[in-house]
Amino acid sequence: MPLFKKRKFALALGGGAARGIANIGVLKVLEQERIPIDLIVGSSIGALIGAAYSLGVPTYKMEKAALKFAWDKLADFSISRMSILKGEKLANIVEEFTDNKGFSDARIPIAVTAADIETGEELTYTKGNLQKLIQASCSWPGFFPPVVIEGRKLVDGGILNSIPVKMAKHLGATKIIAIDIGFCAKKGTIDNLFQMFMQSIQLLGTELDRYQSMQADVIIKPKLLNLDQFAFHRAREAIRDGEEAAKNVIPEIRKKLQLDVGLWK
Repeated sequence: MPLFKKRKFALALGGGAARGIANIGVLKVLEQERIPIDLIVGSSIGALIGAAYSLGVPTYKMEKAALKFAWDKLADFSISRMSILKGEKLANIVEEFTDNKGFSDARIPIAVTAADIETGEELTYTKGNLQKLIQASCSWPGFFPPVVIEGRKLVDGGILNSIPVKMAKHLGATKIIAIDIGFCAKKGTIDNLFQMFMQSIQLLGTELDRYQSMQADVIIKPKLLNLDQFAFHRAREAIRDGEEAAKNVIPEIRKKLQLDVGLWK
């Protein structure tokens, strides 16, 4: 059911693990340029960053946290048959990043996407336990266990839709800016099982993203050259790429969203 009856602008934040840190750079520029945002829909790390922003966490604090982050902060290895990590450290990061606040605390309405791993349903949430839902949206199958909410086993929303443009439309947005983080397909020799597995995911994801982003009014696509999903040590580069990509499309955003330059500058 649509959240809005009048013209509203939505931001669809894509996932991509370390690549998704570029979302912070995009938000910095949109804020500096005073681009109005009435709804944020996030998938995977886009849900985490989008929720933090909607709750009023300053972008400089998000940037500081991203620059200090390392893969080992997620590493709590599990002997479970469902995943290689327990997901407890991920849950702690989500709680810390969002200051344990909920949907009702958001200054900008936020929607979080997730996927039901058993039914294959694509789900969008605008109420409930925000921290649990973000954790679910960030839980990449195999790496993290599903998060059980209301009897559903929920995982990373990005496995079905990493750029939630369709959900933003469903929630009543009339103009949508999509951040296409994209995938990092390997060019060259594939010489082991893990690379084969990852390459398959990257290629499939690239095609899905291309289709999904085409439904947006404006697409922001950071370069992120050779920056893979595990390259958290390159957070500064990801943020810089996000800023650059956003700056390049500000004129297009103003035109497509029909913003009066004198009013918003």
